[in-house]
Amino acid sequence: MKIKFCGAAGTTTGSQHLIEVNGQQILLDCGLYQGHRQEAFERNQHFPFDAAKIDAVVLSHAHIDHSGNLPNLVKQGFRGNIYATSASRDLCSIMLPDCAHIQESDVHWLNKKRKRAGEPLLEPTYSIADAEACLLQFVTIGYKRPLPIADGVKLTFIEAGHLLGSAQVVLDITDHDTGKQQRLLFSGDVGRPNNDLLNDPEPVENVDIMLMESTYGGRRHDLPAHTSDQICNIIRNALQKHGKVIIPSFAVERTQQLLYTLDRLRSEGCFPQVPTFVDSPLAVNATNIFRLHTENLKPAVREALFMKKDPFGFEGLEMIRNVEDSKNLNHLKGPAIIISASGMAESGRILHHLANNIENPNNTILFVGYCAQNTLGWKIREGWKEVTILGASYHVRARIEILDSFSGHADHEELLAYFKRTTGPKTHVFLVHGEPEHSQALHDALQPLYPASAVKVAKLLDEVEL
Repeated sequence: MKIKFCGAAGTTTGSQHLIEVNGQQILLDCGLYQGHRQEAFERNQHFPFDAAKIDAVVLSHAHIDHSGNLPNLVKQGFRGNIYATSASRDLCSIMLPDCAHIQESDVHWLNKKRKRAGEPLLEPTYSIADAEACLLQFVTIGYKRPLPIADGVKLTFIEAGHLLGSAQVVLDITDHDTGKQQRLLFSGDVGRPNNDLLNDPEPVENVDIMLMESTYGGRRHDLPAHTSDQICNIIRNALQKHGKVIIPSFAVERTQQLLYTLDRLRSEGCFPQVPTFVDSPLAVNATNIFRLHTENLKPAVREALFMKKDPFGFEGLEMIRNVEDSKNLNHLKGPAIIISASGMAESGRILHHLANNIENPNNTILFVGYCAQNTLGWKIREGWKEVTILGASYHVRARIEILDSFSGHADHEELLAYFKRTTGPKTHVFLVHGEPEHSQALHDALQPLYPASAVKVAKLLDEVEL
Protein backbone atom coordinates (compact mmCIF):
# COMPACT_ATOMS: atom_id res chain seq x y z
CA MET A 1 0.00 0.00 0.00
CA LYS A 2 1.21 3.49 -0.85
CA ILE A 3 0.03 6.88 0.35
CA LYS A 4 0.78 10.05 -1.61
CA PHE A 5 0.04 13.44 -0.07
CA CYS A 6 -1.33 15.48 -2.95
CA GLY A 7 -2.72 18.44 -0.98
CA ALA A 8 -3.24 19.87 2.51
CA ALA A 9 0.32 18.92 3.41
CA GLY A 10 2.21 21.94 4.70
CA THR A 11 -0.97 23.98 4.34
CA THR A 12 -4.63 23.82 5.32
CA THR A 13 -6.24 23.86 1.90
CA GLY A 14 -6.59 21.54 -1.08
CA SER A 15 -7.09 18.31 0.87
CA GLN A 16 -6.15 15.32 -1.36
CA HIS A 17 -4.53 12.06 -0.25
CA LEU A 18 -4.06 9.20 -2.71
CA ILE A 19 -4.15 5.58 -1.51
CA GLU A 20 -2.81 2.90 -3.87
CA VAL A 21 -3.53 -0.72 -2.97
CA ASN A 22 -4.26 -3.92 -4.88
CA GLY A 23 -3.77 -2.12 -8.19
CA GLN A 24 -6.42 0.47 -7.34
CA GLN A 25 -6.31 4.19 -6.59
CA ILE A 26 -8.57 5.67 -3.93
CA LEU A 27 -8.57 9.44 -3.41
CA LEU A 28 -9.42 10.81 0.04
CA ASP A 29 -11.00 14.23 -0.53
CA CYS A 30 -10.56 16.44 -3.58
CA GLY A 31 -10.41 19.99 -2.26
CA LEU A 32 -9.56 23.33 -3.79
CA TYR A 33 -6.26 24.95 -2.92
CA GLN A 34 -6.70 28.55 -1.74
CA GLY A 35 -3.94 31.14 -1.55
CA HIS A 36 -2.14 33.41 -4.02
CA ARG A 37 -4.45 33.64 -7.03
CA GLN A 38 -1.98 32.51 -9.72
CA GLU A 39 -0.55 29.67 -7.62
CA ALA A 40 -4.05 28.52 -6.65
CA PHE A 41 -5.15 28.60 -10.27
CA GLU A 42 -2.22 26.45 -11.38
CA ARG A 43 -2.48 23.92 -8.55
CA ASN A 44 -6.21 23.50 -8.96
CA GLN A 45 -6.00 23.08 -12.72
CA HIS A 46 -3.33 20.37 -12.61
CA PHE A 47 -3.61 17.24 -10.45
CA PRO A 48 -0.43 15.36 -9.44
CA PHE A 49 -2.08 12.18 -10.76
CA ASP A 50 -4.17 11.02 -13.69
CA ALA A 51 -7.81 11.76 -12.85
CA ALA A 52 -9.03 9.06 -15.23
CA LYS A 53 -7.11 6.39 -13.31
CA ILE A 54 -8.74 7.11 -9.93
CA ASP A 55 -11.09 4.25 -9.02
CA ALA A 56 -13.03 5.89 -6.17
CA VAL A 57 -13.18 9.08 -4.12
CA VAL A 58 -14.08 9.20 -0.43
CA LEU A 59 -15.21 12.60 0.80
CA SER A 60 -14.82 13.44 4.48
CA HIS A 61 -17.07 16.52 4.36
CA ALA A 62 -18.43 19.23 2.11
CA HIS A 63 -16.16 22.20 2.88
CA ILE A 64 -14.66 23.53 -0.35
CA ASP A 65 -11.08 22.89 0.76
CA HIS A 66 -12.07 19.20 0.88
CA SER A 67 -14.68 18.90 -1.91
CA GLY A 68 -14.19 21.90 -4.18
CA ASN A 69 -12.14 20.31 -6.97
CA LEU A 70 -14.41 17.30 -7.49
CA PRO A 71 -16.04 18.84 -10.59
CA ASN A 72 -12.60 19.31 -12.14
CA LEU A 73 -11.69 15.69 -11.33
CA VAL A 74 -14.79 14.50 -13.19
CA LYS A 75 -14.13 16.98 -16.00
CA GLN A 76 -10.66 15.45 -16.43
CA GLY A 77 -11.97 11.90 -16.72
CA PHE A 78 -12.80 10.45 -13.30
CA ARG A 79 -15.76 8.07 -13.70
CA GLY A 80 -15.92 6.26 -10.36
CA ASN A 81 -18.10 6.70 -7.27
CA ILE A 82 -17.79 9.61 -4.85
CA TYR A 83 -18.65 8.22 -1.42
CA ALA A 84 -20.07 10.68 1.12
CA THR A 85 -22.70 10.99 3.81
CA SER A 86 -26.18 12.11 2.76
CA ALA A 87 -25.78 15.54 4.38
CA SER A 88 -22.41 16.03 2.67
CA ARG A 89 -23.95 15.24 -0.70
CA ASP A 90 -26.81 17.70 -0.11
CA LEU A 91 -24.41 20.44 0.96
CA CYS A 92 -22.21 19.77 -2.08
CA SER A 93 -25.28 20.17 -4.29
CA ILE A 94 -25.35 23.87 -3.36
CA MET A 95 -21.68 24.52 -2.54
CA LEU A 96 -20.06 23.18 -5.71
CA PRO A 97 -22.25 25.15 -8.17
CA ASP A 98 -21.73 28.22 -5.97
CA CYS A 99 -17.97 27.67 -6.11
CA ALA A 100 -18.15 27.39 -9.91
CA HIS A 101 -20.12 30.62 -10.08
CA ILE A 102 -17.49 32.43 -7.99
CA GLN A 103 -14.72 31.10 -10.25
CA GLU A 104 -16.55 32.21 -13.37
CA SER A 105 -17.08 35.69 -11.90
CA ASP A 106 -13.44 35.97 -10.79
CA VAL A 107 -12.13 34.90 -14.20
CA HIS A 108 -14.50 37.31 -15.98
CA TRP A 109 -13.14 40.17 -13.84
CA LEU A 110 -9.51 39.10 -14.34
CA ASN A 111 -9.96 38.72 -18.09
CA LYS A 112 -11.05 42.36 -18.40
CA LYS A 113 -7.66 43.41 -17.04
CA ARG A 114 -5.76 40.76 -19.02
CA LYS A 115 -7.46 41.78 -22.27
CA ARG A 116 -6.49 45.42 -21.74
CA ALA A 117 -2.91 44.32 -21.02
CA GLY A 118 -2.81 42.06 -24.10
CA GLU A 119 -2.35 38.95 -21.93
CA PRO A 120 -3.83 35.50 -22.68
CA LEU A 121 -7.35 35.06 -21.29
CA LEU A 122 -8.07 32.57 -18.50
CA GLU A 123 -10.77 29.95 -18.17
CA PRO A 124 -12.36 28.89 -14.87
CA THR A 125 -11.21 25.56 -13.48
CA TYR A 126 -14.74 24.26 -14.02
CA SER A 127 -18.23 25.48 -14.85
CA ILE A 128 -21.57 25.28 -13.07
CA ALA A 129 -22.51 22.49 -15.51
CA ASP A 130 -19.38 20.57 -14.47
CA ALA A 131 -20.36 20.97 -10.81
CA GLU A 132 -23.85 19.69 -11.43
CA ALA A 133 -22.54 16.76 -13.48
CA CYS A 134 -20.22 15.52 -10.74
CA LEU A 135 -23.15 15.22 -8.32
CA LEU A 136 -24.42 12.28 -10.40
CA GLN A 137 -21.44 10.23 -9.21
CA PHE A 138 -22.17 10.59 -5.48
CA VAL A 139 -23.06 7.47 -3.50
CA THR A 140 -24.27 8.20 0.04
CA ILE A 141 -23.62 6.07 3.14
CA GLY A 142 -24.78 6.52 6.71
CA TYR A 143 -22.49 6.52 9.73
CA LYS A 144 -21.31 3.09 10.92
CA ARG A 145 -22.53 1.32 7.75
CA PRO A 146 -19.48 -0.62 6.42
CA LEU A 147 -19.37 -0.89 2.64
CA PRO A 148 -16.82 -2.53 0.28
CA ILE A 149 -15.64 0.15 -2.17
CA ALA A 150 -12.73 -1.63 -3.88
CA ASP A 151 -10.98 -4.99 -3.94
CA GLY A 152 -9.81 -5.56 -0.36
CA VAL A 153 -11.06 -2.18 0.89
CA LYS A 154 -14.06 -1.59 3.16
CA LEU A 155 -15.21 1.93 4.04
CA THR A 156 -16.91 3.08 7.25
CA PHE A 157 -17.88 6.65 8.12
CA ILE A 158 -17.68 7.75 11.78
CA GLU A 159 -19.05 11.04 13.16
CA ALA A 160 -16.42 13.82 13.10
CA GLY A 161 -18.47 16.63 14.70
CA HIS A 162 -16.96 19.31 12.44
CA LEU A 163 -19.74 20.08 9.95
CA LEU A 164 -23.18 18.74 9.15
CA GLY A 165 -22.46 15.29 7.70
CA SER A 166 -18.73 15.42 8.39
CA ALA A 167 -17.04 12.07 8.85
CA GLN A 168 -13.87 10.38 9.89
CA VAL A 169 -12.94 7.96 7.11
CA VAL A 170 -12.08 4.40 8.15
CA LEU A 171 -10.63 2.06 5.54
CA ASP A 172 -10.19 -1.60 6.49
CA ILE A 173 -7.60 -2.76 3.98
CA THR A 174 -6.41 -6.22 3.02
CA ASP A 175 -3.21 -5.79 1.00
CA HIS A 176 -3.02 -8.75 -1.40
CA ASP A 177 0.69 -8.17 -2.09
CA THR A 178 1.79 -8.39 1.56
CA GLY A 179 -1.14 -10.23 3.13
CA LYS A 180 -1.38 -7.43 5.72
CA GLN A 181 -4.73 -6.41 7.17
CA GLN A 182 -4.61 -2.82 8.36
CA ARG A 183 -7.08 -0.18 9.47
CA LEU A 184 -6.42 3.30 8.12
CA LEU A 185 -8.09 6.31 9.68
CA PHE A 186 -8.29 9.65 7.91
CA SER A 187 -9.55 12.10 10.52
CA GLY A 188 -10.92 14.63 8.03
CA ASP A 189 -11.39 17.77 10.09
CA VAL A 190 -11.93 17.03 13.77
CA GLY A 191 -14.71 19.00 15.44
CA ARG A 192 -14.71 20.47 18.91
CA PRO A 193 -16.54 18.74 21.75
CA ASN A 194 -19.64 20.45 23.13
CA ASN A 195 -20.60 22.14 19.87
CA ASP A 196 -24.01 23.82 20.18
CA LEU A 197 -25.36 22.17 17.04
CA LEU A 198 -23.38 19.04 16.21
CA ASN A 199 -22.68 15.78 17.97
CA ASP A 200 -19.20 15.21 19.40
CA PRO A 201 -16.55 13.34 17.36
CA GLU A 202 -16.76 9.61 18.09
CA PRO A 203 -13.66 7.55 18.92
CA VAL A 204 -12.40 5.06 16.36
CA GLU A 205 -11.00 1.70 17.48
CA ASN A 206 -8.07 -0.48 16.41
CA VAL A 207 -6.31 2.03 14.15
CA ASP A 208 -2.99 1.07 12.53
CA ILE A 209 -2.36 4.02 10.20
CA MET A 210 -3.59 7.54 10.86
CA LEU A 211 -3.81 10.67 8.71
CA MET A 212 -4.67 13.37 11.21
CA GLU A 213 -5.43 17.04 10.78
CA SER A 214 -3.29 19.58 12.66
CA THR A 215 -4.86 22.95 11.86
CA TYR A 216 -4.68 24.27 15.41
CA GLY A 217 -1.57 22.45 16.57
CA GLY A 218 0.12 24.54 19.26
CA ARG A 219 -2.89 26.84 19.66
CA ARG A 220 -5.75 26.91 22.09
CA HIS A 221 -9.22 28.32 21.57
CA ASP A 222 -11.07 30.39 24.11
CA LEU A 223 -13.36 28.34 26.25
CA PRO A 224 -16.87 28.23 24.75
CA ALA A 225 -18.21 29.64 28.02
CA HIS A 226 -16.33 32.89 27.32
CA THR A 227 -17.86 33.28 23.87
CA SER A 228 -21.23 34.53 25.08
CA ASP A 229 -19.68 37.33 27.12
CA GLN A 230 -17.29 38.30 24.35
CA ILE A 231 -19.84 38.46 21.55
CA CYS A 232 -22.25 40.37 23.79
CA ASN A 233 -19.55 42.94 24.57
CA ILE A 234 -18.53 43.22 20.93
CA ILE A 235 -22.10 43.86 19.77
CA ARG A 236 -22.84 46.23 22.66
CA ASN A 237 -19.74 48.30 21.94
CA ALA A 238 -20.64 48.57 18.27
CA LEU A 239 -24.22 49.56 19.10
CA GLN A 240 -23.01 52.27 21.47
CA LYS A 241 -21.02 53.78 18.60
CA HIS A 242 -24.01 53.36 16.24
CA GLY A 243 -21.71 51.17 14.17
CA LYS A 244 -22.11 47.95 12.27
CA VAL A 245 -20.75 44.50 13.05
CA ILE A 246 -19.52 42.85 9.86
CA ILE A 247 -18.94 39.11 10.23
CA PRO A 248 -17.12 37.22 7.46
CA SER A 249 -18.49 33.75 7.97
CA PHE A 250 -18.43 30.42 6.23
CA ALA A 251 -21.88 29.99 4.74
CA VAL A 252 -22.15 26.44 5.99
CA GLU A 253 -22.12 25.52 9.71
CA ARG A 254 -20.52 28.74 10.99
CA THR A 255 -23.43 30.91 9.90
CA GLN A 256 -25.95 28.51 11.37
CA GLN A 257 -24.01 28.35 14.64
CA LEU A 258 -23.90 32.14 14.76
CA LEU A 259 -27.66 32.40 14.23
CA TYR A 260 -28.27 29.85 16.96
CA THR A 261 -26.00 31.78 19.34
CA LEU A 262 -27.44 35.20 18.51
CA ASP A 263 -30.97 33.90 19.01
CA ARG A 264 -30.06 32.54 22.43
CA LEU A 265 -28.20 35.68 23.51
CA ARG A 266 -31.02 37.96 22.43
CA SER A 267 -33.53 35.89 24.38
CA GLU A 268 -31.25 36.21 27.42
CA GLY A 269 -31.23 40.01 27.11
CA CYS A 270 -27.56 40.37 26.21
CA PHE A 271 -28.32 43.08 23.65
CA PRO A 272 -31.45 44.73 22.23
CA GLN A 273 -33.03 43.79 18.94
CA VAL A 274 -30.88 45.03 16.09
CA PRO A 275 -31.36 44.54 12.34
CA THR A 276 -29.49 41.37 11.43
CA PHE A 277 -28.81 40.19 7.90
CA VAL A 278 -27.48 36.98 6.42
CA ASP A 279 -26.30 38.17 3.02
CA SER A 280 -25.42 34.95 1.22
CA PRO A 281 -27.70 32.84 -0.98
CA LEU A 282 -25.50 29.86 -0.15
CA ALA A 283 -25.94 30.40 3.59
CA VAL A 284 -29.70 30.70 3.16
CA ASN A 285 -29.82 27.42 1.23
CA ALA A 286 -27.46 25.72 3.68
CA THR A 287 -29.68 26.72 6.59
CA ASN A 288 -32.56 24.89 4.92
CA ILE A 289 -30.38 21.78 4.58
CA PHE A 290 -29.55 21.97 8.30
CA ARG A 291 -33.29 21.93 9.00
CA LEU A 292 -33.62 18.78 6.87
CA HIS A 293 -30.80 16.73 8.41
CA THR A 294 -31.91 16.53 12.00
CA GLU A 295 -30.07 13.20 12.39
CA ASN A 296 -26.79 15.13 12.51
CA LEU A 297 -27.90 17.67 15.11
CA LYS A 298 -27.80 17.72 18.89
CA PRO A 299 -30.99 16.49 20.61
CA ALA A 300 -31.87 19.99 21.86
CA VAL A 301 -31.70 21.40 18.32
CA ARG A 302 -33.73 18.49 16.93
CA GLU A 303 -36.33 19.03 19.63
CA ALA A 304 -36.59 22.73 18.81
CA LEU A 305 -37.17 21.93 15.14
CA PHE A 306 -39.82 19.33 15.94
CA MET A 307 -41.53 21.83 18.25
CA LYS A 308 -41.68 24.30 15.32
CA LYS A 309 -39.34 26.77 17.05
CA ASP A 310 -36.79 27.58 14.39
CA PRO A 311 -33.37 27.72 16.10
CA PHE A 312 -31.95 29.44 13.02
CA GLY A 313 -34.37 32.36 12.87
CA PHE A 314 -35.53 35.21 15.08
CA GLU A 315 -37.33 38.56 14.94
CA GLY A 316 -35.30 41.18 13.11
CA LEU A 317 -33.39 38.62 11.02
CA GLU A 318 -33.50 38.98 7.24
CA MET A 319 -32.12 36.28 4.95
CA ILE A 320 -30.97 37.89 1.69
CA ARG A 321 -30.77 36.11 -1.63
CA ASN A 322 -31.02 38.64 -4.46
CA VAL A 323 -28.36 41.13 -5.51
CA GLU A 324 -30.49 44.26 -5.21
CA ASP A 325 -31.32 43.60 -1.56
CA SER A 326 -27.63 42.99 -0.95
CA LYS A 327 -26.69 46.30 -2.58
CA ASN A 328 -29.25 48.11 -0.44
CA LEU A 329 -27.22 47.20 2.63
CA ASN A 330 -24.55 49.61 1.37
CA HIS A 331 -26.92 52.47 2.17
CA LEU A 332 -28.11 51.12 5.51
CA LYS A 333 -28.06 53.75 8.26
CA GLY A 334 -27.56 52.99 11.93
CA PRO A 335 -26.31 49.88 13.71
CA ALA A 336 -26.72 46.43 12.21
CA ILE A 337 -25.18 42.97 12.14
CA ILE A 338 -24.23 41.68 8.68
CA ILE A 339 -23.13 38.07 8.28
CA SER A 340 -21.76 37.31 4.84
CA ALA A 341 -19.59 34.79 3.02
CA SER A 342 -16.83 33.94 2.46
CA GLY A 343 -15.28 33.26 5.85
CA MET A 344 -11.73 33.95 4.61
CA ALA A 345 -12.95 37.11 2.81
CA GLU A 346 -11.56 35.85 -0.48
CA SER A 347 -14.70 36.17 -2.58
CA GLY A 348 -18.43 36.78 -2.48
CA ARG A 349 -20.55 39.58 -1.07
CA ILE A 350 -18.42 40.02 2.05
CA LEU A 351 -15.90 41.91 -0.11
CA HIS A 352 -18.42 44.68 -0.76
CA HIS A 353 -19.36 44.91 2.92
CA LEU A 354 -15.70 45.14 3.93
CA ALA A 355 -15.01 47.77 1.27
CA ASN A 356 -17.95 49.85 2.51
CA ASN A 357 -17.25 49.51 6.23
CA ILE A 358 -13.58 48.79 6.96
CA GLU A 359 -12.50 52.45 7.02
CA ASN A 360 -15.10 53.51 9.60
CA PRO A 361 -13.67 53.35 13.17
CA ASN A 362 -17.18 52.97 14.60
CA ASN A 363 -17.62 49.63 12.83
CA THR A 364 -16.36 46.23 13.94
CA ILE A 365 -15.07 43.38 11.76
CA LEU A 366 -15.59 40.14 13.68
CA PHE A 367 -13.76 37.00 12.57
CA VAL A 368 -15.23 33.74 13.82
CA GLY A 369 -13.14 31.19 11.97
CA TYR A 370 -9.82 30.21 10.49
CA CYS A 371 -8.25 32.16 7.62
CA ALA A 372 -5.53 30.53 5.52
CA GLN A 373 -2.29 32.41 4.99
CA ASN A 374 -2.30 35.14 2.33
CA THR A 375 -6.09 35.39 2.19
CA LEU A 376 -7.67 38.82 2.74
CA GLY A 377 -9.17 37.64 6.03
CA TRP A 378 -5.74 36.51 7.24
CA LYS A 379 -4.21 39.90 6.40
CA ILE A 380 -6.90 41.76 8.33
CA ARG A 381 -6.61 39.37 11.27
CA GLU A 382 -2.83 39.79 11.26
CA GLY A 383 -3.17 43.54 11.68
CA TRP A 384 -2.37 44.85 8.21
CA LYS A 385 -3.09 48.59 8.17
CA GLU A 386 -3.90 48.70 4.48
CA VAL A 387 -5.46 45.99 2.31
CA THR A 388 -6.64 45.60 -1.27
CA ILE A 389 -10.31 44.81 -1.78
CA LEU A 390 -11.80 44.39 -5.25
CA GLY A 391 -8.74 46.01 -6.78
CA ALA A 392 -8.78 49.14 -4.58
CA SER A 393 -6.70 50.01 -1.51
CA TYR A 394 -8.40 50.56 1.87
CA HIS A 395 -7.10 51.67 5.26
CA VAL A 396 -8.15 49.35 8.09
CA ARG A 397 -9.74 51.67 10.64
CA ALA A 398 -12.60 49.46 11.86
CA ARG A 399 -12.15 47.59 15.12
CA ILE A 400 -10.96 44.02 14.46
CA GLU A 401 -12.18 41.24 16.77
CA ILE A 402 -11.40 37.53 16.67
CA LEU A 403 -13.44 34.75 18.29
CA ASP A 404 -11.71 31.46 17.55
CA SER A 405 -13.96 29.73 20.08
CA PHE A 406 -16.46 29.54 17.19
CA SER A 407 -13.98 27.46 15.24
CA GLY A 408 -15.18 24.12 13.96
CA HIS A 409 -11.67 22.71 14.39
CA ALA A 410 -10.40 21.04 17.55
CA ASP A 411 -7.56 22.99 19.17
CA HIS A 412 -4.23 21.61 20.38
CA GLU A 413 -5.48 20.05 23.62
CA GLU A 414 -8.62 18.74 21.94
CA LEU A 415 -6.53 17.12 19.19
CA LEU A 416 -4.37 15.42 21.82
CA ALA A 417 -7.50 14.15 23.55
CA TYR A 418 -8.89 12.95 20.19
CA PHE A 419 -5.67 11.05 19.48
CA LYS A 420 -5.76 9.46 22.92
CA ARG A 421 -9.36 8.29 22.43
CA THR A 422 -8.39 6.66 19.12
CA THR A 423 -7.37 3.14 20.07
CA GLY A 424 -5.07 0.65 18.38
CA PRO A 425 -1.32 0.53 17.75
CA LYS A 426 -1.34 3.70 15.59
CA THR A 427 2.02 2.58 14.25
CA HIS A 428 2.21 5.24 11.51
CA VAL A 429 0.80 8.73 12.06
CA PHE A 430 0.96 11.44 9.38
CA LEU A 431 -0.01 14.99 10.29
CA VAL A 432 -1.81 16.83 7.48
CA HIS A 433 -4.01 19.91 7.05
CA GLY A 434 -1.84 22.37 8.97
CA GLU A 435 0.62 25.18 8.40
CA PRO A 436 4.15 23.83 9.03
CA GLU A 437 4.64 25.40 12.46
CA HIS A 438 1.29 24.09 13.71
CA SER A 439 1.82 20.57 12.38
CA GLN A 440 5.27 20.58 13.97
CA ALA A 441 3.86 21.75 17.31
CA LEU A 442 1.39 18.87 17.34
CA HIS A 443 4.15 16.46 16.31
CA ASP A 444 6.38 17.65 19.16
CA ALA A 445 3.54 17.07 21.63
CA LEU A 446 2.48 13.64 20.32
CA GLN A 447 5.83 11.94 19.79
CA PRO A 448 6.99 11.92 23.46
CA LEU A 449 3.55 10.83 24.65
CA TYR A 450 3.32 7.97 22.13
CA PRO A 451 6.88 6.78 21.38
CA ALA A 452 5.59 3.56 19.81
CA SER A 453 3.96 5.62 17.04
CA ALA A 454 6.06 6.99 14.20
CA VAL A 455 4.62 10.50 14.01
CA LYS A 456 5.60 12.47 10.90
CA VAL A 457 4.59 15.79 9.39
CA ALA A 458 3.41 15.02 5.85
CA LYS A 459 5.04 16.96 3.03
CA LEU A 460 3.43 17.82 -0.27
CA LEU A 461 3.89 15.10 -2.91
CA ASP A 462 5.71 12.80 -0.49
CA GLU A 463 4.95 9.14 -1.07
CA VAL A 464 5.21 6.45 1.59
CA GLU A 465 4.93 2.68 1.29
CA LEU A 466 3.47 0.71 4.19
